[in-house]
Amino acid sequence: MINKSFFIKSYGCQMNEYDSEKITSLLLKDGYSNSNDINEADLIVFNTCNIRDKAAQKVYSDIGRVTKKNSDKTIALVGCVAQAENEEIFKKNKYVDIVLGPQSYHLLPKMIDAHNEYQKKQINTDFIINEKFDFIHEEKSPKGVSSYITIQEGCDKFCAFCVVPFTRGPEYSRSVINIVEETKSLLNRGTREIVLLGQNVNAYSYTDEMSMTYNISKLIDEISKLDDVKRIRYTTSHPNNMDHELMRLHGSNEKLMPFLHLPVQSGSNEILKNMNRKYTVDEYKKIIDNLKDYCPNIEISSDFIIGFPGETEKDFQETLNLIDYVQFKQSYSFIYSERPGTKAATIEDITPIEEKKNRLSILQKKLEGIQLKFNTSFCNTNISNVLIENQSQSNPEYYFGRSTFLQPVYVKAKNLVVGDIVPIGIETCNHKSLYGTISH
Repeated sequence: MINKSFFIKSYGCQMNEYDSEKITSLLLKDGYSNSNDINEADLIVFNTCNIRDKAAQKVYSDIGRVTKKNSDKTIALVGCVAQAENEEIFKKNKYVDIVLGPQSYHLLPKMIDAHNEYQKKQINTDFIINEKFDFIHEEKSPKGVSSYITIQEGCDKFCAFCVVPFTRGPEYSRSVINIVEETKSLLNRGTREIVLLGQNVNAYSYTDEMSMTYNISKLIDEISKLDDVKRIRYTTSHPNNMDHELMRLHGSNEKLMPFLHLPVQSGSNEILKNMNRKYTVDEYKKIIDNLKDYCPNIEISSDFIIGFPGETEKDFQETLNLIDYVQFKQSYSFIYSERPGTKAATIEDITPIEEKKNRLSILQKKLEGIQLKFNTSFCNTNISNVLIENQSQSNPEYYFGRSTFLQPVYVKAKNLVVGDIVPIGIETCNHKSLYGTISH
């Protein structure tokens, strides 16, 4: 039995969180204990994100800070930074011992053993995704009432700003059986909401041994047959993979939540073209209109990149106009970050950073105003479908849950059961969250 502990830090998206859960499971199975103190751990794992320069630089900053006091520890760097920078990582930081790409992390225990045995640095950045998917569904880690399942990885879209095709590889979908087995395992451990994950999750496509082809709609229908599944969500979607079958499903499948994250990135056709997004603003609007026809109460969240090379004031105003049209209820917005090797890195960028910051501030204030108005509409009303996710450790009379629209809901109540879906009387709110008490 290994008498050692590990600490894992995850950067970036929900898929990294999912991968970190799987890495945790692997290490626990191998005999490690999970430490909440990075200074006490024998093994430190950094699960990295390379989508923006700031995220990648933070990884190296954190490694440098840790190794000043912990040079004797085993340091493993996994994920997208590992895939992108490969052996260069060893040159940037001599204390990193193991480098593993996002499709190789299931090999971490073996890599640790090899490092310890041979006292040599270890690296694997091969794309062996099918092997990983066949392996990870067997792993079991503690779960909450809302759990992620990766159903698809990689991307074939090659957006001009994005490194995912280079770090995660081409699109690949897991088998239906594999996904259903993992879902059942999660349900047995208390999960009630399933969140399907993928770089282009709605591009999911799998043909089984009986030549039956499943898209994401058929997969959702299959998962919804399981009685203990109370809610289903999926993220992140691409507009070009929003077909009518999937849009109709939002109106016909009661377990599929009426809330969709559909990144648009910009409201300017010129910028969308330069981004290689392969849709127009009108086409995006049409998708929203169709979704509303099939499911009138559906709400939309999105991603926005501000200050993409060549973005003019007119382009920015068109983005604001699109926000007015759709009324996005949640959003993630960032200033464009140049990534080496992408097409956008070759486009001249003449917009001053202060102007980009100003545009971002304007956009975020507009979005926050929409979100506050939306949340305010629930005040002094009862909502019947809040999934209780956990109980406050510091004050047991308070619970945390989420509405069908993914709004955080803070509840004052006695004796609620985590995992229940309960009615809540909303009393107050801000642009991010709702606050209330149990409704009878």
